[in-house]
Amino acid sequence: MATADLRKELDCSICLNIYTDPVTLRCGHNFCRVCIDRVLDTQEGSGVYICPDCRAECQERPVLQGNITLCNIVGSFLSPQPDQEETGIFCTYCIHSPVPAAKSCLMCEASLCANHVRVHSKSAEHVLYDPTTSLGNRKCSVHKKILEYYCTEDAACICVSCSLTGEHRGHQVEMLDVASEKKKEKLRNVLQKLTIKREETEIRGQSLQERRREDQEKAAGVKERVTVLCRDISRQLKDLEKRVLSEISRQEESVSLSVSALIHQLEIKKDELSRKMCHIEELCNMTDPVTVLQEADTGDLCDTEDRERHDDHDVGDLDVGLISETLQALYDITTDIKKGIYMQESTDISLGVSTAGNTESDVITGIKRGNYVPDPADKVLDVNTSGNTESDIITGKIIGLYVHDPTNLLMDANTACNHIDLSRDNRIVSWSDKKKNRPETPERFQLYNQVLSIRIFSSGRHYWNVNLGNSRWWSVGMCYPSIDRRGDQSYIGYSNKSWALSKGLYNQYSLIHDTKEIRLPDNIPCHSVGIYLDYEAGQLSFYAVSDPIRHLHTFTATFTEPLHAALCVGKECSLIYGSVTSWEK
Repeated sequence: MATADLRKELDCSICLNIYTDPVTLRCGHNFCRVCIDRVLDTQEGSGVYICPDCRAECQERPVLQGNITLCNIVGSFLSPQPDQEETGIFCTYCIHSPVPAAKSCLMCEASLCANHVRVHSKSAEHVLYDPTTSLGNRKCSVHKKILEYYCTEDAACICVSCSLTGEHRGHQVEMLDVASEKKKEKLRNVLQKLTIKREETEIRGQSLQERRREDQEKAAGVKERVTVLCRDISRQLKDLEKRVLSEISRQEESVSLSVSALIHQLEIKKDELSRKMCHIEELCNMTDPVTVLQEADTGDLCDTEDRERHDDHDVGDLDVGLISETLQALYDITTDIKKGIYMQESTDISLGVSTAGNTESDVITGIKRGNYVPDPADKVLDVNTSGNTESDIITGKIIGLYVHDPTNLLMDANTACNHIDLSRDNRIVSWSDKKKNRPETPERFQLYNQVLSIRIFSSGRHYWNVNLGNSRWWSVGMCYPSIDRRGDQSYIGYSNKSWALSKGLYNQYSLIHDTKEIRLPDNIPCHSVGIYLDYEAGQLSFYAVSDPIRHLHTFTATFTEPLHAALCVGKECSLIYGSVTSWEK
């Protein structure tokens, strides 16, 4: 009865079998390690861990502690018991009542109780062993003799006849007890290694579980930040939409009132013209020439037409620039999100303003530290800028001038040569050793690795930077849209339709127009070039953007066509266009 109760206490409540590698929870209950690990894995996503027996809860995954005492009890219970009654082997000679066997004789192939052992033969041939039912396995199948030796060459248990005259004659043999102890020693070594590996596996499993928890915490933090950021972006987009729609409605109302007033004036003028027409028709129908000639002059109708045309110009139009700026703001927001600009520190290329330390919201809305970007609904002030020098304009110290939100100077992929790489935002231009499969069109450069800007400049003053990095040779400048796209004159600077600043392979800087070249000193310490265009004044200037800014040269010409920004790149060359700051005179 006691054995049955003990057997029941050694059962795992999960698998209902005897404990295998028993472990203990904080509440004191024991389970097989594999069983409780499987249960805890299923509770992983719920945020709480529950004991299967007492339902005790724990917020963190419990650390499983091995129960050494219980493990020893299980081992003792499963090992052979000294109580012979548990073996189920009985004496062969006690035929009247089953008596537990004490020994088994291999020679007699019989099991003996304690009484029969005392009267059993003491001959050396009669070897007694612990009770067993597999007596036949202890004898040689060929010679029917007791197995006494172990052949190390064939890894087989043999009898004395096998060793002397049988197939194992001359082989290296050992006594069974000696060979058994050697094998047990090897098994103990293997067991020790397996124990170490199991402990290492357990430690690694715990480490991976800890890493999984850390990754889950990190993922939760990132999700929260993304949710807050998207909510902030949504709010700003709604504010921008509300502000722009309100401005458009205001302008619509203003234009509508102006048009209504003009329509009223035109109705009055229409009535006046009808009256004059009737009077003139009456004069034309008169037969008395004196009366016709003495009639007063009816006025010059051309003056009326001029006044009407002048009145038409007084009617305002919707500010389409406002809509363009709004679309540009939305484009900038999506571009910033794609580039992850609010996840890192960046530097404004065109104005040289560091954005380090700005919040994600600041970068998205354009309110960067050290650089004021105006509200899209703001107006550009019409002021006199005649007192500003080029240096003031380049450095941004413009007296009495409000510079509106700059637009990116993007390059036109339709003009790019097939050995040019363009970034996704069309601002970074690089040389490519692999030829692109762009379609051959009249506007594409075929001979030189060149590309033009999408934007054209037909009036006003403009300034932008080109980041040169450590490129070996390049050419930057401007050209007319009518520049050749195939011949030698397609190289910027080598026709009367283009102007260029060029760096050669041997660190030689040159200014080129209409094939005429002006050499510059070799020591130009800069990684960025500034370009300033005054279209009406016919001036195109190049600057080395360093500390201080250095003026390189100014081309003077009478521009007869709009101008494109142009760029030519050499091998291992990568240039970045900045943003254009533009204003009208």
